[in-house]
Amino acid sequence: MKKLLSFLKYALLLGVSAFLMWYALKELDFQKMWDELKNTNYSWIAVSLLMGVAAYISRAYRWQMQIKPTGHSPSLLHTYRAMMIGYLANLVLPRMGEVVRCSILKRSDNVPVNTGFGTVIAERFIDMIMLLLAVGITFLVEFNRIRNFFLGLFTEKYTGMEQTINSLYWVFWVLLGAAVVILFIMLRYLNRLRKNAYFKKAVGFVKGMLQGVFSITKLDKQAVFWGHTVFVWLMYYAMSVVVFFAMPATSELSWGAGLSVLVIGSLGMAAPVQGGIGVYHLLVQATLLLYGVPKEAGMAYALLAHTSQTLLVVVMGVLSFIATMLQRTQPLVTQEQTSVHELKR
Repeated sequence: MKKLLSFLKYALLLGVSAFLMWYALKELDFQKMWDELKNTNYSWIAVSLLMGVAAYISRAYRWQMQIKPTGHSPSLLHTYRAMMIGYLANLVLPRMGEVVRCSILKRSDNVPVNTGFGTVIAERFIDMIMLLLAVGITFLVEFNRIRNFFLGLFTEKYTGMEQTINSLYWVFWVLLGAAVVILFIMLRYLNRLRKNAYFKKAVGFVKGMLQGVFSITKLDKQAVFWGHTVFVWLMYYAMSVVVFFAMPATSELSWGAGLSVLVIGSLGMAAPVQGGIGVYHLLVQATLLLYGVPKEAGMAYALLAHTSQTLLVVVMGVLSFIATMLQRTQPLVTQEQTSVHELKR
């Protein structure tokens, strides 16, 4: 039953992605969009892919730095492979990639899953800070256009949003009340809980996860860590701008437009659907409309930027998975050969 529910959940998310892509494409002139794609200079796409590779390697190094204060020292190659396998998993099962990459690192370097997951939580928190910083800069630079975008979005959805906020308000208080009741029960029966094996395991898991979360406070090279963080986001921004140059319709856009695409596109990629498919395309197309880019050209840009980076993740993720599986079998072979050698002696 549990497997069926999981299957239905991910099938529903895939269906949502497919619907959003259909909705984004249904009113477009495909001939115009095809003309845009035919006139693309793919050399710029190659440059954006190289920037993507640099960003992933930098992220892997930053993750390695986070893990080391926990007492584990995985190699850069192993952290890179685990991370790329996780990104590949996210394309199939949204939000599962974080668990998958921690499991891979457990197998390759014996890093506890809870500790690794704690470092991933810290990583996501840092990314959220960087995104909020990018949002702030974008609002300062492109205030009028971004304001019009969000005002139009909120004006159309105001009534529904107001109802949703009222519902969330009651949900918040119900959840808060439930949390207070659970906390009271736990404190009341704390001594009994301490003797429970499952409770001990849960406490141990949380402690290991918190060790990973706070590993960032124990870094030896804080400047290097934050330097990599800034570098990663500069690469993300540069990738958005570089793809502009690949198409005649977007080649004259400003660096401020690149900021808008980075911010709005990141929000689309954060949607709980496979790889942000559909959501990313709709949001980027709507953003480029603010800069006078026709719908067909905006969708062509979104397809180029998203598809090229997705294919990069697929290729790097599959290669990392194959390499990791081959590496896992190597110690078994060595051990077998050693046993045979000892018998001969």
